[in-house]
Amino acid sequence: MNIDKAAIKNEFQRHERDTGSSEVQIAILTKEIAALTEHLKANKKDRSSRYGLLRKVQNRRKLLDYLKRKDAAKYQELIKQLGIRR
Repeated sequence: MNIDKAAIKNEFQRHERDTGSSEVQIAILTKEIAALTEHLKANKKDRSSRYGLLRKVQNRRKLLDYLKRKDAAKYQELIKQLGIRR
C-alpha cells in the first residue's frame, strides 16, 4: 500500500507550503481507500483492514461535508477531479 503522497500534495495543494488543506487530505484519503479496496478484494477475511477502510471513508465523508459548507465550487471541482460519487 505504497502511495506517493508527495505527488498528491503537489497536485492538490493551494500554495507551495500547503500540506494539510481539506483538498489534500481528501485526495490522500481517496488514494488510500482505493488501495485498501484492492487489498480487500484479494483478502476477504482481513477484518482489521476492513475496519481501517471504514474509518478512512468516514473521515473523508466528514472532510467533504466541511468543504461543501465552506466552498461549494471547490467541492464540486474536487469531486470531478477524483471521480468520487457524492
